[in-house]
Amino acid sequence: MLKGISPLLNADVLYALKAMGHGDRLVIVDTNFPADSIARQTRLGRLLRIDNVTSATAAAAILSLMPLDSFIDDAAMCMEVVGAPQEIPAPRAEVQAEIDRAEGKSWPLVPIERLAFYEKAKSAYCVVQTGERRFYGCFILTKGVIPPEHP
Repeated sequence: MLKGISPLLNADVLYALKAMGHGDRLVIVDTNFPADSIARQTRLGRLLRIDNVTSATAAAAILSLMPLDSFIDDAAMCMEVVGAPQEIPAPRAEVQAEIDRAEGKSWPLVPIERLAFYEKAKSAYCVVQTGERRFYGCFILTKGVIPPEHP
């Protein structure tokens, strides 16, 4: 246990968060996502896990340490609902709230078609699978920067 760091962030996830640089992408996925096969194609090359929590809970823990990239329009992406791209399932609404809370403002969550999401996930730095059992609990977050304390 470490002070100020969510106990959900295990050593493997903390390593990935620290190793990632500006512009690297982290994928948070639900239990139905082909996580292991996609994770093997990422930069890290292996699956990370935050078990027994929802995607929103995992996102909150990750975003407590990782800023989003303010230089791009799609720093936060989600898998859109097949056949109903305008639908906003509960996991998406919950993660949107966590993103807005972490960034201190409304932040766009850009929907991506399912197969395009899989392709983007393959080029990410890492994949973190959660215990989310509801459909469409899949998100891609792009790491931003932390400015110097004294410019």
